[in-house]
Amino acid sequence: MAIDWTTDTAVVGVVGAGAMGRGIAQVAAQGGLSVLLHDAAPGAAERGRGMIAELIEGSVRKGRLSEADGKAAQSRLRVVDGLEDLAPADAVIEAVVEDLEVKRELFRRLEGIVRPDAILASNTSSIRIASIAAACKGRGRVAGMHFFNPVPIMKLVEVIRAPATAPAVVNALTVLGKRMGRVPVSVSDSPGFLVNLGNRSFSTEALRIATEGVATPAQIDAILKDAAGFRMGPFELMDLTGIDVNFPAARIMYEGYFHDRRLATWPLHESMAESGQLGRKTGGGWYSYDAEGKLVPQPTDTISKAPAARRVFVPEPDLPLVALLQNAGAEIAPSDDGTMPLIAAPVGEDASTFAHRLGLDSKRLVCLDLTGNPAKRVTIMCPPGADRAISDAIVTLLSHAGAKITRIKDSPGFVTQRVIAMIGNLGCEMAQIGIASPADIDLAMKLGLNYPAGSLEFIDWLGGAERSHQILSQVQAITGDDRYRPSLWLRRRALLRLPIHTPD
Repeated sequence: MAIDWTTDTAVVGVVGAGAMGRGIAQVAAQGGLSVLLHDAAPGAAERGRGMIAELIEGSVRKGRLSEADGKAAQSRLRVVDGLEDLAPADAVIEAVVEDLEVKRELFRRLEGIVRPDAILASNTSSIRIASIAAACKGRGRVAGMHFFNPVPIMKLVEVIRAPATAPAVVNALTVLGKRMGRVPVSVSDSPGFLVNLGNRSFSTEALRIATEGVATPAQIDAILKDAAGFRMGPFELMDLTGIDVNFPAARIMYEGYFHDRRLATWPLHESMAESGQLGRKTGGGWYSYDAEGKLVPQPTDTISKAPAARRVFVPEPDLPLVALLQNAGAEIAPSDDGTMPLIAAPVGEDASTFAHRLGLDSKRLVCLDLTGNPAKRVTIMCPPGADRAISDAIVTLLSHAGAKITRIKDSPGFVTQRVIAMIGNLGCEMAQIGIASPADIDLAMKLGLNYPAGSLEFIDWLGGAERSHQILSQVQAITGDDRYRPSLWLRRRALLRLPIHTPD
């Protein structure tokens, strides 16, 4: 495409004046582009322009935009009544209803209106670009340009290449995205594209843990926020987006990847959707909300009034574990006297497996997860039949170190190890099948989802490819579930002890 997006004469058409269309039109105008805004509903585009003007003027009042730049941006935005008025556009971005036939008909009409070298892009979040392009004769100029809501705030844009999309179109949209002040990442046409697919493990593994009765949604959220640094827990996030939105999205991606177990959601998720408990929008989902929409807190911490344990034995000495126990005031015994607490920090195993493997007295075993930031929260678990008095004594001991304590039921990989390893594994799989480059995968997760690290970066956060592979292999062996099979990208780098970002 010979479009020069650096000039003041470049024109972008936007079809759809809803929240996404308005946001796209706003950042295009603020990026110095002439914008033609159209909506099929009478008066909708004009109302959209008024709302954009209010947002721009608000940015001027807050000092985020100069008065001159604000007026210039508004002057570049023009409402047009018919699709035929989009003829001068160098590119048209549609942001209409998520209906394949509606989009196909729109693209058929646009193809006959704009010039042959103009780009046709869809802001769809769920429909294959190839399916939309099938309606066009010139499929090479059709691509995806998936923005995130709210567009003026969310910097990421996915530039999606269908099998027939010309490389020049991808390059042109990448330049256009930068002109609009966004950060473009190149993504192959696939179910969920990059960000929506990459976010699957965060919610579905949390749902699996809750389904197993290992921990409550509130406990899982607290663990992942404190130990792993997420701004919101998976259940809080599902309530925010709406379970009527995230449950169908999970099913679409599971179906789209032909029932890959790594993408499966759970009946508990469907039950919430069917019951109408959809999250904040209905006043209740995984959490309850007050009349002002504020979350009603649920208990997450474990409190014990038992005397603190003073002397413990560590069957498999681990420096961070020993340091934590000593900092809390415990003496590490050189051998087991048959009565003292047995403390361990297993990787990928549950407490039962750990006790069986080492031939330990399971009644005295207390396992701790120190993954992430144990200064904020430590997760503990014990095998079935464990002596509650012993675990209570360890809870009291650990509270002396200042950390919050969450007691969960026995689980391979605790909570943090399981969820983070699954996020990292899915990132590796996306790199393996070429959805995007490892660097773009990491960037997209941080910009599109506010993750504290990128998907592949989480592999390093867990301790590297070998440790992450160990966690997944252990969980797969214990559960017998193919869901936890390591990606070949991860497996090869673990076996060869290579950094996770090592290219093929």
